[in-house]
Amino acid sequence: MTSATPTVVTEQAAYLLAPNPGPMTLDGTNSYLLSAPGSSSSIVVDPGPDDDGHLAALAAAGPVELILITHRHHDHTEGAAKLAGRTGAPVRAADPDHCIGGDPLRDREVITAAGMRVEVICTPGHTTDSVSFLLPDDGPAGSVLTGDTILGRGTTVIAPPDGSLGAYLASLRLLAGLGPRFVLPAHGPQLPDLSAVAAEYLAHREQRLSAIREVLAGLGPDAGVGAVTDAVYTDIDASVRFAAEHSVAAQLAYLRGTEPGSTKP
Repeated sequence: MTSATPTVVTEQAAYLLAPNPGPMTLDGTNSYLLSAPGSSSSIVVDPGPDDDGHLAALAAAGPVELILITHRHHDHTEGAAKLAGRTGAPVRAADPDHCIGGDPLRDREVITAAGMRVEVICTPGHTTDSVSFLLPDDGPAGSVLTGDTILGRGTTVIAPPDGSLGAYLASLRLLAGLGPRFVLPAHGPQLPDLSAVAAEYLAHREQRLSAIREVLAGLGPDAGVGAVTDAVYTDIDASVRFAAEHSVAAQLAYLRGTEPGSTKP
């Protein structure tokens, strides 16, 4: 059951937790409601699943002026068309296929809606169309909606060919450079310091890459995804084995220089 009452987390952001928990969605999708203090309208970010109760609660929280999408995965986009029909609000995403009555998002575009400013920051890696949203006026340090690029707990799956580790590492460095902004992830709890968590993510990825380099030294440079996964991910539950294999495939493509547009590091 979804909660009908948004949880306020910053001066400009509240969220409703969608009823879609699972191994890949954690507690469920955080559908954010953004609004400047005193504004009568709101922006919805990531409507989440096509769940009538959840979408009704989003629509009832206040007149929806705009719907934004962080990336194309169904746990973020499935309810967008129905929410747009219910509210009349346009849907904007980096992927034109997920836009309804609105233009695709552009990198560093500043959107003005619901009495506030939202800066679009392209952060590909988890998917090619992943974006983050900077709220520069949200409290003393501002906040950033990170979609699945940074989660509230755990780490993000990079699944080629849509996902790219090289692009993801570049996006993490970009986010780290934004400073100690408050983190509003699409799954899991909110976090206090974007630069710190991005640095932790980068360190984790470097540790995984080092482990895979060691495995390849023993198994040979052409070792397959399954064999590398067995050697590196020794303590994972069978239910998320596929996610580990996706991550290994992405790391091997990065190390072998076979990502689209990549050069071997």
